[in-house]
Amino acid sequence: MTAWRETSPDGRALLVTVLLTGLTTFMFLPLLAVELTGRGVAAAEAGFLVGLLAFSSQAFSLLTGFLVDRLGTRAVLAAGFALRITGYVLLGLGGPGLVAGVVAVGVGGSLLGLAIKTRLVAEDGPGPRAMLALRSTFVNIGVVAGPALGAAVYPLGFRYILGACVLSHLALGIRLLARAGRPAARPRPAVAAAEPPEDRWGRAHWLTLLALGVAYWAIYSQLNVVVPIAALAMTGSTAAIAVVFTVNGVLVVLCQYALLRHVFARTPNRTLLALGFLFFACAYTVLLAHAGWFSLLVFALPVTVAEMLVGPSLDEQVIRASSVRRTGIALGAMSAAGAVGSLAGASLGGVLVQLLSGDGVWLVLISVSVAAAAASLLLPKARVRHA
Repeated sequence: MTAWRETSPDGRALLVTVLLTGLTTFMFLPLLAVELTGRGVAAAEAGFLVGLLAFSSQAFSLLTGFLVDRLGTRAVLAAGFALRITGYVLLGLGGPGLVAGVVAVGVGGSLLGLAIKTRLVAEDGPGPRAMLALRSTFVNIGVVAGPALGAAVYPLGFRYILGACVLSHLALGIRLLARAGRPAARPRPAVAAAEPPEDRWGRAHWLTLLALGVAYWAIYSQLNVVVPIAALAMTGSTAAIAVVFTVNGVLVVLCQYALLRHVFARTPNRTLLALGFLFFACAYTVLLAHAGWFSLLVFALPVTVAEMLVGPSLDEQVIRASSVRRTGIALGAMSAAGAVGSLAGASLGGVLVQLLSGDGVWLVLISVSVAAAAASLLLPKARVRHA
């Protein structure tokens, strides 16, 4: 793979870390509620703990970004690995340490994710867009393979899964922290002949970009709320949504890098964002046909293209618009916007299902997607030239 050869040794180590941490995370995460209820934990408490894990992994994004910028990625990586290992051990022990274990795993994941992303875009290699696309590809390998591997190991006992998480994080932490410290930042892509990026980005532009982050995650969160309900109604099968996620994950693994590195290599970020949100609109339009499995499988294609275009483009736009010393907090702000969007989208999705009948939910999602596409064009059109 050309991209792998172009990536520096440190970059490859970071991508392997992304792969293995994602793989182990999705080995245990889908089974956490099952394991907790099997231990006698009430269903309501188990649901709270799963929600607390998601909240803990996103709620401290701004603080994490600040720490990355002030302390460097090496210290934040060390803290992230230590917290995650401690959290997995506490989950294995159970009892009164469950809440602390869940919070430690969530916060540790937030520290690792943001520190790795900040390091990746500063590594020597094919460029920020390509590195973010590679990261997304490696994450989705874990999303696809992790649940299957977890299901295969679970009959042996949940502690075997947690043991694999502990050992992998310990080995990865030792390997990464033994390497050189924070890499030198790559030259910033110029957006104007004599202006730093911040000079062209006013408060209105930043608010628009963060609002797009909220909109993206609010729209995408419907794959966990509204779409599963509709999929069951369309097909009569509880496995329908699993098929959608499988198709989505496989397509991202196969196409993400080629799409951003080759097909849209010279396309401005704001254009990619607009296209991505229009693909969301197309995806939800397909569901208006109510054609059962056919609608659902066709839906999976444009919604995956939207994910591949919008997610990495939001991060790349944040990186290009921020100064070198503020990359961490800029990425943290976008992650915080994602947390707000996920929570608001999931909550409002459930409300819309109750309030609107027929195709009303899809029409709302289509309208929001088109509005977000139009808002994307309000961002500055930066013609990137490598310094």
